[in-house]
Formats: sequence, structure tokens, C-alpha cells
Amino acid sequence: MVKEIRNGILFFDGCDTTALAAQYGTPLYIFSETEIVSRFSELRSCFLEKYYNTRVAYACKAFCTPAMLRLVMREGMCIDVVSGGELYTALRAGFPPERIEFNGNNKLPSELELAVDAGIGRIIIDGLQELPLLESICRKKGVRMNVLYRITPGVKASTHDYIVTGKKDSKFGIPLEDTVIYPAVEAAIRSEFVNFLGFHYHVGSQLFDNTPYLQALEVALGLVRETRKRFGFSVRELNIGGGYGIRYTGEERRPYSYFLDPVMTRLNQFCADEGIERPAVVIEPGRSIVGEAGITLYTVGSIKEIPGVRKYISVDGGMTDNIRPALYQAVYKGMLAGRADEPATEQVTVCGKCCESGDLLMRDVMLPPARSGDIFAVFSTGAYGYSMASNYNHNPIPAVILVKEGRPELIVRRQTYDDLLTCAVIPDSLK
Repeated sequence: MVKEIRNGILFFDGCDTTALAAQYGTPLYIFSETEIVSRFSELRSCFLEKYYNTRVAYACKAFCTPAMLRLVMREGMCIDVVSGGELYTALRAGFPPERIEFNGNNKLPSELELAVDAGIGRIIIDGLQELPLLESICRKKGVRMNVLYRITPGVKASTHDYIVTGKKDSKFGIPLEDTVIYPAVEAAIRSEFVNFLGFHYHVGSQLFDNTPYLQALEVALGLVRETRKRFGFSVRELNIGGGYGIRYTGEERRPYSYFLDPVMTRLNQFCADEGIERPAVVIEPGRSIVGEAGITLYTVGSIKEIPGVRKYISVDGGMTDNIRPALYQAVYKGMLAGRADEPATEQVTVCGKCCESGDLLMRDVMLPPARSGDIFAVFSTGAYGYSMASNYNHNPIPAVILVKEGRPELIVRRQTYDDLLTCAVIPDSLK
């Protein structure tokens, strides 16, 4: 067990969390290497080794640091980046460029130039203006880049509206109207400067039902068939995205095979019926790799009770290190890490220290009677905690440690107040 209770203390991948809080300070992000590797191992056995010509591209927007990318590289996976900063981080970490794919709905010319100069494996074109922009860069540099088109399959997934990406009304992807998509496909096929491989789509995030994946696949298969009929072109690659749900509170996590086996069965049957070779298949899991592999530790500070109304437990972090409760109304579970076996007898609301009324990490949860100085652990914060952290109120971003079988290693140091001012400049007029 990665998470266990020993003598009333929460241990995470063999490490005493209260000792980690004392050594590294709080707030503190902790990631379990064992848990991350287990997810990659599951994908290897149920997808990469089971189906030929497949790839896993970790969606590094979920958690992107040089150490994490080195771990992905060691496990033999690819990565999906969505910005020049993520791409730069990957390159600085020594990640093989040919195993990098670049997503995003508004790639800047400078970002595309960085991708072309590095010779990355794929650029996933998200809009009609991106192809001519990329072609102009490739023409200038005398190279040819592999590309896919991201399409909008028009599928409505059951999740928070902010993380539904496959519906027709989305900022992502190229619409599937015949007068839009097929001229774009023809232009890519005939281009001297790009090597068109196929299509990409993503239906949403934090999903527990495989139905939207199968619905989106049918849309993509229709596009594959029509592309072959119109242009005599056989699609060589399909990227079917990610979005597999994780456990935050009481959800039941589905194995990857629940999503992937029906998709691969349907795709294989389609290709057999059409008499064509199956395209390469790529998936882009992010949250499901790191979400449950991460926890966050806080120190309890002030405690405020409003008789007959609510009891507030304040911690030394908040929306600056986990924006999701304020942004998505996300719900988490947590415990007092040093008093983990005590009965939960009080209903409290755990709040952060930011100057915002909405800075609430948990509403109306049951805990043992909390005391100032207690260490409070929040579970399943590995995805979009550190990666969405901010310096609001000029709060420093916490440190990040990687733990494995009782061994902690620092992978991101805690920001200092001096770090907050690194880019600040006082102009001559104010000196």
C-alpha cells in the first residue's frame, strides 16, 4: 500500500508524512514514484504490449518538472506538451525530441519555431490558421514536420463543463463541417512542408464512462473512411486523447482496459471491414498517471468557530497551491496526518490563507478536533496542483518531493521571497 497508517501516523510510499513536514516545511507537495510507475506498468501491459503500433504520451500539463519528465523518459513513454514552456522544460530535461508531441489551440510562432528547431515528433494542428503558419516556418528552415489535425467530434461527456473539450462548441479542434475539414485535410496531404499522419481528438477529463470514447471513435472512423474515399489517403495515426477518471472522494477508478479494449476492438473490426491497415493509436493520459500519486501537506494555523454556523480550520496554503476547489468546485478527502486513527467527531470547513472568501479547500468535512500545529494531508492532489499554482498575494510556491519506499528526494525547491522579485524591475523614473 502506498498510503498506510502506522501508529496513528500517515505514511506515504514508506515515508512518515509528519517527519516530511518537519524536514521540508509546509505547504508541501509529495509524489509517490511507486504509484506513478504502477500506472505506467498498467498501461504497458494492457495497451502497449497487448496492441501493436501503440504509444502512450503523458500529458505533462498535469505535472511538469524535469524530474517527472526524466521518470517518464525512463519508463519509455512519450509526452504531450501544450506550450513553449513545457516544451523547453522537456528539452532541458533531455527528453528525446522525437517522442514529443505538441498540442494547443493557439501556438505562438516562437513556440512553433522552437518545436521545428528541436525536430519534435508531432505537431497537432488545432485550427485552420496554424497550417500556413507552420508551413512558413518549415519553408524558411527547410524541414518537413509530422502533423495531425485535432478535430472536434461533437461528443458531450459527463464531467465539469470547464473540462469538456470534445463538444461542438469548444475552443479546441477543427469543426467537422464538410466545407471546413476536407479542404484542410487536402491542403495538409498536398503540402510540401508537412507530413500529414491523421487525426487527434479529446472528449474531456475525469471521465468514468467509456461511451463518449466509442462515440468519438465512430466520428473519427467516418472521417478516416471519407478521407480515403476523397483523396485516396490512408490515415496512419489516430490520437484518441486521455481523460480517464481518478478517485478524489468516493469514485471507483476504472482500469485503463475498460476504456481501451472496446476502442481497440471497434477500431480493429473497422480496419478489417475496410481492408486497411490499422493506424497507429496514441493515448494521452495525464491526471490518471499522477493524480492519486500526489498528496499535499499543510500546517493548521488559526481556528475559528461561529457558534451554530461553522467551524473554520485555516491552513498555511490554499488556492495558490490548489486552485481546483475554487475553479471547478473540486472535492477532496483529507486527514490529520499525525492523528490519523482518532475518531472524526467535528464537522469543519478547511480554508486557505489567501485574501479571498472563496479560498476554501474543503467544505463541511469530518475531522478529529484540530489543533494549531497539526499536519493536515489532502489526497489526490498530484494533478493540477503544482502545475496550476500561483503567487497570488505573493505567496511562494511550495516545494515538491518525490518519495519511494521510504526515501524522499527534493525535485523542486520551495520558492523564497527573493524568487518572487526575480523578474521585477523598478524603472528609472521611480528611482
